Amino acid sequence: MFKHMGKLIIKKTAGAEACTAPEKGYSLYYDQHKDAPRGFGLRVTAKGVQSFILRYSVDGKARRMTIGQYPTWSLAAARIKAKEYKRQIDGGIDILDERRTERKQPTVAEAVEIFSSEHYDKLLTGAASRSRLERYFVSEFGQWKLHKVRRPEIRAMVRKVAETHGRQAAILLTNLKSLYAWAEDEELIEANPVATMRPAKVAKSMAPVKRTRILDDEEVKGFWKGVDTCGIHKFTAIALKLVLVTGARPGEVAGMKWSEINGKTWTIPGARRGKTGTEHIVPLTDTALVLLTEAKAEANRLAKRRKRAPGDIVFTVSAGKSIEVNALSAAVRKNDQLGGKDHADWGHWTPHDLRRTMRTGLSASRVPELVAELAIGHTKKGIIGTYDVYHYASEIREALEAWERRLTLVINGNPTDDNKVTPIRRERLA
Repeated sequence: MFKHMGKLIIKKTAGAEACTAPEKGYSLYYDQHKDAPRGFGLRVTAKGVQSFILRYSVDGKARRMTIGQYPTWSLAAARIKAKEYKRQIDGGIDILDERRTERKQPTVAEAVEIFSSEHYDKLLTGAASRSRLERYFVSEFGQWKLHKVRRPEIRAMVRKVAETHGRQAAILLTNLKSLYAWAEDEELIEANPVATMRPAKVAKSMAPVKRTRILDDEEVKGFWKGVDTCGIHKFTAIALKLVLVTGARPGEVAGMKWSEINGKTWTIPGARRGKTGTEHIVPLTDTALVLLTEAKAEANRLAKRRKRAPGDIVFTVSAGKSIEVNALSAAVRKNDQLGGKDHADWGHWTPHDLRRTMRTGLSASRVPELVAELAIGHTKKGIIGTYDVYHYASEIREALEAWERRLTLVINGNPTDDNKVTPIRRERLA
């Protein structure tokens, strides 16, 4: 039984088939069944489209919501759903308002795009982080509303990645934590589903592995002499050497710009230092300056061949683009004997291990720990970072010069005992 626009219409079938379409516009039929909530009915358009609806009011304002179309929804199912909605409405919930709010919620793809644009695109390693989120998270849940993706689904997705790429899965989880922390701050979600998720608890392959690999004197000598003759691109060879000489991160060296260099000083802006986000000043030793002179000569040679002026990027591989960090790693992987040892016996090394080798060399050169840490761009920790605002500029330069002397001895095949390495002066730290 349906009531049509104020008139009582009785149909023996008591079904939606009994409601005829108007010549234009639409007609509303209200269900008079004893199990139907007040305001439940059927909307029929001139084209014959039939949709179950529910009318209600909130604060004196009339609302009309659509439940679903017939025959996808049967009359009985629509009545049951209408009763559920009516209970929620009586409890103070505005269903239509919630629907509007839900439609405004970003999808996973939209949230990743906004977050990456605001945060990752400004960082040196941002492109890799964005790509990682898009490759795994967006491909799996792209059209889901961000707040609808729950902890179990995220954990399952990360575990799937960890089956073949444990380290990648761990970094992905870090990216997800950053994304959801941002979403929580923006009030896009009520609670962060990954805040307490720990890599080792998700999958054993995700547990962090602490690398301690350094190159010994024989490997350093073999690397320095072999990197120029093994077929590696000139820019790649120079960049790898600069990592060893300066102790800077491979990514910082790869993205080096001529505008960052002033005389014997290289200033790495905070925007290019993903971990700390703070500016780092690197004193350039004679060896570093020689390497930069070689880089300038190579840049000019390539610019002449490409028929365009050399740009600001030191290691330019194409118009406006610097050499990729992955290219440095790939170059080392492809030259297994680079360093003079069989990697199968000793263990493969990476460009970042050159930085660790340099830091270890600072300690071997008797550089005080605080100065050594500052020399490679680490920040002061704890109460020292709060109260000690001295920059240690001269001490850091002395530290890099001490490392240069030690490195020169190694390259020339001389022993590197403490008596042959002039230590940094300690009286300034007293």
